[in-house]
Amino acid sequence: MASIDIKEILEITPQLLNIPYKRVWYSYDEEADVLYLNFKKPSHADDSELTEDDIIIRYEKGEIIGITILNASKRKESV
Repeated sequence: MASIDIKEILEITPQLLNIPYKRVWYSYDEEADVLYLNFKKPSHADDSELTEDDIIIRYEKGEIIGITILNASKRKESV
């Protein structure tokens, strides 16, 4: 049976509770080093914006439905 580090999950719990979305789906593409966060399922983005810090904000009808974090693994060291 696989093990998980409950302590790490508990450490991020306060941040997760502060996200203004009640449901969050995520996936991580290790090869591309990209973290996908979705706030709506199904989501069909009709617009997006790339920020200066390599984050793509995805919109559907003007509402944020997800974000894509490029170079995700490099960010955990700097947080």
